[in-house]
Amino acid sequence: MSNVLARVVVDLSLDREFDYLIPAALAGRVELGSRVTVPFGNRTTRGYVVGLPASSPHRGLKPIADVEGDAPYVSETVLRLARWMGEYYCAPLEAAVRTVLPGAVRRKGGRFKTRRFVEPAEGGPRGDACAASPQQEAVLNLLAGQGGMFAEAVKQALGITDAPLRALEKKGLVRISRMAVDRSPTAHRNILPTKPLDLMPEQGEALAAIREAMDTPAGDAGAGRRTILLHGVTGSGKTEVYLQAIDHGLEQGRGAIVLVPEISLTPQTVERFVARFGDRVAVLHSHLSDGERHDEWHRIRDGRADVVVGARSAVFAPVRRLGLIVVDEEHEPSYKQEDVPRYNARDVAVMRGVMEDCAVVLGSATPALESWYNTTNGKYRLATLPHRADHRTMPRMHVVDMRAEAERNGKPGVFSRELIEAVHDRLNRAEQTLLFLNRRGYATSLLCPRCGFVAACNDCSVSLTYHRTDERLRCHICGADTAVPPKCPQCGDPAYKFAGIGTQRVERILQKLFPAAAVQRMDTDVTRGKDAYDRILGDFRVGKIDILVGTQMIAKGLHFPNVTLVGVIYADLSLHMPDFRAGERTFQLLAQVAGRAGRGDVSGEVIVQTYTPFHWAVQAARRLDYGGLCDQEFAFRKELQYPPFGHLVCMGLRGPAEERVRFAAETLARRLRDAVASRVAVSDASPAPLAKAKGQYRYHVMLRARSTASITRPLKAVLKELRMPKDVKCSVDVDALSLL
Repeated sequence: MSNVLARVVVDLSLDREFDYLIPAALAGRVELGSRVTVPFGNRTTRGYVVGLPASSPHRGLKPIADVEGDAPYVSETVLRLARWMGEYYCAPLEAAVRTVLPGAVRRKGGRFKTRRFVEPAEGGPRGDACAASPQQEAVLNLLAGQGGMFAEAVKQALGITDAPLRALEKKGLVRISRMAVDRSPTAHRNILPTKPLDLMPEQGEALAAIREAMDTPAGDAGAGRRTILLHGVTGSGKTEVYLQAIDHGLEQGRGAIVLVPEISLTPQTVERFVARFGDRVAVLHSHLSDGERHDEWHRIRDGRADVVVGARSAVFAPVRRLGLIVVDEEHEPSYKQEDVPRYNARDVAVMRGVMEDCAVVLGSATPALESWYNTTNGKYRLATLPHRADHRTMPRMHVVDMRAEAERNGKPGVFSRELIEAVHDRLNRAEQTLLFLNRRGYATSLLCPRCGFVAACNDCSVSLTYHRTDERLRCHICGADTAVPPKCPQCGDPAYKFAGIGTQRVERILQKLFPAAAVQRMDTDVTRGKDAYDRILGDFRVGKIDILVGTQMIAKGLHFPNVTLVGVIYADLSLHMPDFRAGERTFQLLAQVAGRAGRGDVSGEVIVQTYTPFHWAVQAARRLDYGGLCDQEFAFRKELQYPPFGHLVCMGLRGPAEERVRFAAETLARRLRDAVASRVAVSDASPAPLAKAKGQYRYHVMLRARSTASITRPLKAVLKELRMPKDVKCSVDVDALSLL
């Protein structure tokens, strides 16, 4: 017997579910996850079926108006995952359901791009009555050899207009129909196929552990035996292990999802997977066009692609019979969503693995401490790759004390003498150099040495960054943009001074120091175009670029065998951030960027420039001593109940009036202390490290406890009762990665 009731969440932020009748005309078509059109008030809106209740406490229910498509848009498992996300991350269910579907799919619905397809008509009339002109005969001869072609291809091949095609159709000699065409992001690439490589013993052991997890029958093991942390040094061949593990799943008819943290990593990763698995690979990330995302998602949903490579949101891809999820560079903070629901794709992947009864592999050379801790308490299994593939040596790392350099030169400089000489040496040997600085722009501030005025953003508590390419001052928080003033607005002195360094300034200095070298910058200012990543990395791969300078998008995951030198311009940027993870982040960044060097036959070298050379995080990175990192971090985190020894929930409040935001934050902190158990630590309300952003004053309240449930359950009750001022917005960040 078909259900007569459906529970629906609508595309409105109401945090409620609504009951509707299923009319007889739609019986059998309304399922969990179906996308429906429903009456809502005096209008209609779209929604998703999240339940099929046997009864409803409400009367006078309205019927569902229509169902879109012939199959649910959200599978039952992904719907369960969305409901878990809403509960765990304190987000409305409709926001979680929207998150699991790409915006292009929600907006475009079932619309596909179609093109006219021309093919010979079977049994069409021939003879004097249907005599064809020379152009028409040319079309028929071309189609006879091809069987059928798109109309544009026929016209281009023969240099004709539409007229001969229409005439042949009218005579019944050809048939012209509309055919859906996939807008593929990899169609323009010429990618040569590859075969599995021979594995080193450690790779073979890791692959065996992953296959065992994939083959374990459902229910025979918990998440701890199905989730594997693959800790492998940079260049140890983790990707080849992923490829062969996925191949094992495909042989069993099971698909895979591979997550990468940065869009800049996607082109290289996609090429390796397409080379191995061909058209079975689909790509999902934000740099695709809406049409490409729409068509790729439907290829996955229809079962025409069963290996998905993509960024954070690809964790929700509708892969049939999922056998493996891989989270590459699992430590990366970019896996954390900044908008509601503020999910971490790594943790969502582990939960989806539990729900789908599939294996999950978390791969990294510098794992998040939370993941490492889970291997010590039995939640995850550990597989290690301690050596580079083919036993290539790890790069030599030198730490340069920039204080001594400044004393020797009489002023601070951008490049140390050691780094300049090393770059010269690589240019002479026709080898390539990567230079890393995680700060874009030319100068971090523009100040007046006479009166001390600093050009600052009116809406954010940061200085404006000077961009020399177009002589503009920009705020990297809100995007405010203004021209450089001809003189100091405060005292009228025209003698401005540029302080700090960014990638633009590094690029300019390099061009002067090495005029014969091909220098290219890679940051978000030069990679805004859809194909900019592919173009720059492609030029670097074929040797058109000698020195590539960039931000964190060049620091990880990229494989260029001719790179033998990596320079870190200013290693202290992440070290002194007001965040308890600063030491861990610095270690990870240095270790990852160092891993770009020496991946070919020639050994590599890394030069790290820093003003704090003896900081334990810098020294641990120099030795690539991950165990030393854990010892240092665990010591103070355990005492303060910071992750991984507890969970952190950050309550953010923002509004245009600082007094009201502060009052709301103080009230919230007081109410929370009264509501939570004694084992939950609640901080005082305080200004956020970034105290003002986009015209909004920002305060936060932090809560720490052994489990999130002990925080989120009373938190939801407090938020439901507490009435915030109308202009004060409150956000909840469960398992927060950043306190800024």
